[in-house]
Amino acid sequence: MDAPAGTLIREWRVRRRLSQLGLADRAEVSSRHLSWIETGRSRPTAAMVLRLCSHLDVPLREQNRVLLAAGHAPAHPEHRLGDPPMAEANAALEAILRAHQPYPALVVDRQWDLVTANDALYALLGDLDEELLAPPVNVIRLSLHPRGLAPRILNLAEWRAHLAERLRREHEASGEAAIAALLELARDGRTAPAPSSSLVVPLRLRVGTEAVLSLISTTTVFGTPREVTLSELAIEAFYPADEATRGFLQGRP
Repeated sequence: MDAPAGTLIREWRVRRRLSQLGLADRAEVSSRHLSWIETGRSRPTAAMVLRLCSHLDVPLREQNRVLLAAGHAPAHPEHRLGDPPMAEANAALEAILRAHQPYPALVVDRQWDLVTANDALYALLGDLDEELLAPPVNVIRLSLHPRGLAPRILNLAEWRAHLAERLRREHEASGEAAIAALLELARDGRTAPAPSSSLVVPLRLRVGTEAVLSLISTTTVFGTPREVTLSELAIEAFYPADEATRGFLQGRP
């Protein structure tokens, strides 16, 4: 069963490294009232829960959880991506993926499970073990699996360290247990590579027997989402880091 609302609020406050006084000051409530909420002596209203969660930058899914624990209805709707209310958002995702051709791009959820991708991305995965591509496909696990992309990543130690640092920040922000497990996988007890002078960490991926692609990535999220699923989606788009990679992806000799 979920913990009481006050306990959940306290956990998020501690995760954000805020004192009771600091949160009370931000939310413009008395520190005494906040203390009573956290200890269960006072039941917060829905408006108060949302105010505190907003100042703690609590993810929408977890905001709903705190509301339920306080005896209130969830404030943020949640749908599957294929549901009618999500039609415009789904169309926007597909349009972005198509427009990014011939460069690879994919959409992942909060646990790094693959939601969808464009043809350029699937082309890079086409000859991998079919068992690894059976849904749900976790992008981190696929990248680091010895029968996945790992043997093809020429700068694997550097890329692994990049993923570990990103997952560390995500876990710090969300507290998601699945992200903690992925973080342990990415770290894997390995020594961090020597610092690089590169401005951006590239993914250097061997394709076929000769070609080596050098790719840099960007991450895009929906601005100010008010729906749980949309708030947890991210578009990972890859761009060529050199002319040889650009020519290969564009089909030029």
